[in-house]
Amino acid sequence: MTSMLSHAVRNLPASSAWAARLSARSLSCSPQLQAAAVQPKSKKTLAKSGVKNIVVVEGVRIPFLQSGTSYADLMPHDLARAALQGLLNRTSVPRDVVDYIVYGTVIQEVKTSNVAREAALGAGFSDKTPAHTVTMACISSNQAMTTGVGMIAAGQCDVVVAGGVELMSDVPIRHSRKMRKTMLTLNRAKTLGQKLALISKIRPDYFAPELPAVAEFSTSETMGHSADRLAAAFAVSRLEQDEYALRSHTLAKRAQDGGLLQDVVPFKVPGKDTVSKDNGIRPSSLEQMGKLKPAFVKPFGTVTAANSSFLTDGASAILLMSEEKALAMGYKPKAYLRDFVYVSQDPKDQLLLGPTYATPKVLEKAGLTMADIDVFEFHEAFAGQILANLKAMDSDWFAQNYMGRKSKVGAPPLEKFNTWGGSLSLGHPFGATGVRLVITAAHRLKKEGGQYGLVAACAAGGQGHAMLVELYPQ
Repeated sequence: MTSMLSHAVRNLPASSAWAARLSARSLSCSPQLQAAAVQPKSKKTLAKSGVKNIVVVEGVRIPFLQSGTSYADLMPHDLARAALQGLLNRTSVPRDVVDYIVYGTVIQEVKTSNVAREAALGAGFSDKTPAHTVTMACISSNQAMTTGVGMIAAGQCDVVVAGGVELMSDVPIRHSRKMRKTMLTLNRAKTLGQKLALISKIRPDYFAPELPAVAEFSTSETMGHSADRLAAAFAVSRLEQDEYALRSHTLAKRAQDGGLLQDVVPFKVPGKDTVSKDNGIRPSSLEQMGKLKPAFVKPFGTVTAANSSFLTDGASAILLMSEEKALAMGYKPKAYLRDFVYVSQDPKDQLLLGPTYATPKVLEKAGLTMADIDVFEFHEAFAGQILANLKAMDSDWFAQNYMGRKSKVGAPPLEKFNTWGGSLSLGHPFGATGVRLVITAAHRLKKEGGQYGLVAACAAGGQGHAMLVELYPQ
């Protein structure tokens, strides 16, 4: 394990002291975990008596691109349609076999509010195939997947396509509330006099638009501001954040160059060239990253554009089936989807701590420990957020005072953690990220010879999700 860790951080900058410190800490987070780590792993399946086995047949995504680039002239359903077509092309699943389609999205285009339905029709699915859209902030496609899992487990469906989409290049901008009310009232006015009276009440400030903000409605605080406060609360320095972000980009570039990102399918953008890879992977240097100014808490904050996930356009799709149906159709599944949990906590001070709360719950539900997990795929909203979670997970004090636990769960060993990059480098289209996490975990399990993967993510509103992925027997 130590040699694997050395290999994982060998190509990072020599000044990446944080990586070594965290790695050493993670390998010795508690005597119990240290002992468990050297014992042979149990190869028991997480299957449960009387519960259907739900499998991942395949998962894909179109390249995740920085907003304002090649997808800028499209609409969300265009991206979702491309992901669905990519899934159909890769699996050759007959469209009429799919019982249901569920998609996640966060910032809805008002013209296609049920984007799942519009994308499905555009991809050639029957108009008899139901589809609906869910939203749960950054875990929207996680919710889409577990909705599909529930429908299959309940016997309502055998085949479900789930996914997510986000187009941050074009978000709804509204008239002010005053102007909206005036326009709606004007639409009901019957006489010219009534209309002129209403028009005469319009003032210049009515024309000021309402711009969408990545902010919490309940607190009016942006996620970046929350991440900055969270980093400060857990003493995560600017250098630690920059080092972690550089690690994410470095590992993502290595995975991209090595052909490991097998979930990416090319997309011929109408009127433009074919896009075949993510365009936000940009390894830099600590020196260059250190020159950037704080993005949210100025002038003393530590969260910058370099150590944050960027605004991203993208879409994903995943084919879920009951195991019996998949085998009957001749498919070799990639993985089982097993136990999952959703959590929620204080949306102000603990907005982005979802993984810390969800991880021990899903492990306990399955009867596993951290030492049993072979690959970890955690969503990286901000470097400060992910490092704060790792420190919280490794803190007895936090476990006892905030989580009602007797002791910490322990932080994931770095050599098992997001080793093909993460949202900081690959991009974070809010509604689409969860599918990327799950299919990456499945691919890593096969590549690295593991059995159990743990996927976890935070979400706006102070919520989170964790799911266990089990490699399908090879």
